[in-house]
Amino acid sequence: MFGRALEYASEWLRVAFALIELEFRRLMHDRTEIYLRAFQPILWLVLFGPVLGALKAIPTGGVPYIDYIMPGVLIQSTTMVAILFGLIMIWERETGVLKKLVASPSPRMAIVIGRSFAAGVRALFQTIFIIPVALIIGVQVIFNPLYFLLALAVIFVSAGGFAGLSILVASALKSRERFIGLGSAIMFPLFFASNSLYPIEVMPQLIQWFARINPMTYMVSAVRGLMITGDLTGLPADIAAILIFDIVIFAIAAKSFSHIME
Repeated sequence: MFGRALEYASEWLRVAFALIELEFRRLMHDRTEIYLRAFQPILWLVLFGPVLGALKAIPTGGVPYIDYIMPGVLIQSTTMVAILFGLIMIWERETGVLKKLVASPSPRMAIVIGRSFAAGVRALFQTIFIIPVALIIGVQVIFNPLYFLLALAVIFVSAGGFAGLSILVASALKSRERFIGLGSAIMFPLFFASNSLYPIEVMPQLIQWFARINPMTYMVSAVRGLMITGDLTGLPADIAAILIFDIVIFAIAAKSFSHIME
């Protein structure tokens, strides 16, 4: 029994890592999409941050406003990449690639997690492109290699969870046009109803309640503590919330994955 379990785990990991490697090779071949998607967060940092920061109307605990919003802008950018990852699944369905993958004996959960963390690879490329720009415009980042690696891990896992959500949505919609509209409808409420641009305490009470169950709040909080403030008191709770979000989404997406072919 132990040998069979070990064989299953080995097959599970092989499938997941193969899908992650495939995405890495795709990005090495063509990184144009990463450059184009980095344009919007750079605008947030170059235009929105300095303008709103000059008003000094938002309490940031003594942190310069452009520094305060950098983690939120970074998470918004990387999760948008992950949310739109479902478009690839729809395209693969239309071209027949996904049919072969679904028909294979590979575990559904391994396929979902492999595909989801493939989006995490895209998120890391996006991060590595945005952070130097943030440094150039004056964002003060903590230069601690361990903190930086932990922040990258948080971004990678967070993007994986949102990519799992995009797979779930793609399984239900099956249409690129519908998916694009719903992707934006999911992303922007989560972004604005989080602590990305302002503290939760300044929000109306109803939105505060939503922000406290919003997974993006915990993702931003973790990255902000690791890269900007150095305050890690809430990091264990942030990581726990992110992992719970990922596990729940992966479980639901794996169960509904086969419906994408219907």
